[in-house]
Amino acid sequence: MFTAKKTRLLTAAAAVAGAALLLAGCASSNPLDSGSSASAGSSSTIVIGSQAYYSNEIIAEIYAQALEGAGHTVDRQFNIGQRDAYMPTIESGAISLFPEYTGNLLQFYSPDTTARTADDVFAALKTALPDNLTVLDQSTATDQDSYTVTKAFADQYGLKTIADLSKVTVPLTLGGNAELADRPYGPTGLKSKYGVDVAFSATGDTTVEDLVAGTINIANVYTADPRIKTQDLVTLSDPDGLFLASNVVPLVNKDIADEISGVINKVSAKLTPEGLVALNVQSTVDKKSPADIAKQWLSDNGLN
Repeated sequence: MFTAKKTRLLTAAAAVAGAALLLAGCASSNPLDSGSSASAGSSSTIVIGSQAYYSNEIIAEIYAQALEGAGHTVDRQFNIGQRDAYMPTIESGAISLFPEYTGNLLQFYSPDTTARTADDVFAALKTALPDNLTVLDQSTATDQDSYTVTKAFADQYGLKTIADLSKVTVPLTLGGNAELADRPYGPTGLKSKYGVDVAFSATGDTTVEDLVAGTINIANVYTADPRIKTQDLVTLSDPDGLFLASNVVPLVNKDIADEISGVINKVSAKLTPEGLVALNVQSTVDKKSPADIAKQWLSDNGLN
């Protein structure tokens, strides 16, 4: 996932129908203190899925290793594909736990939602889900549209939020995929929500390169793009909800929610926007495996 609205997932896996069946479990003692609100540990297998997207797989692997460290048995069913492919296996109970994104998941179940801010989206999502599913705590980490600038530009004009763009004294040019021109969060939405006037350039796949080169000074980039770190970029916060918030959130079968919440909520509490970008850098630049990335992250955050 690089510029916004670019295809984020690979082709859906053909073997979705072979997802592991959820095993019924009975309680047993947990050798580690998971902080779960349910009885400690379980002999049931927790089936964890992931999208065919490297960042999502890293989060799923973090969930898996955290649960294994707390004494749970885990079955990994990763790289399933797109949401239309994997949601039936989650709804059926074949997959127990899946890292999701609040805004995108809400739109899957409630396409006409008007919720936009993180708290509003999270609240709406909890009521939109099927009865057998729920979400645990959302993290502050996001993977969503944003307006991003170079650090030098942010420092020069004291930019922290999208609203701060009104302080800039040079002409502003927004870059992104061509369809951004007509999106509700494009130039028209930016003007109506924040009073900021911009020209638009359809920079497409070279949006980040154009931002770094200075041919545009605002870019529509996803918040988890590893180039935010490698190219020294700054994501402007969106306090008024121009964009649909899409925070990382564990989607879970209600039957095991209490059993695993103590472990998984600790992961969510530690997963930050900057931290997710750093994880993605380790994958795309350092070429580390999801297993190695997850193991180090859990150790660094005192969760191993």
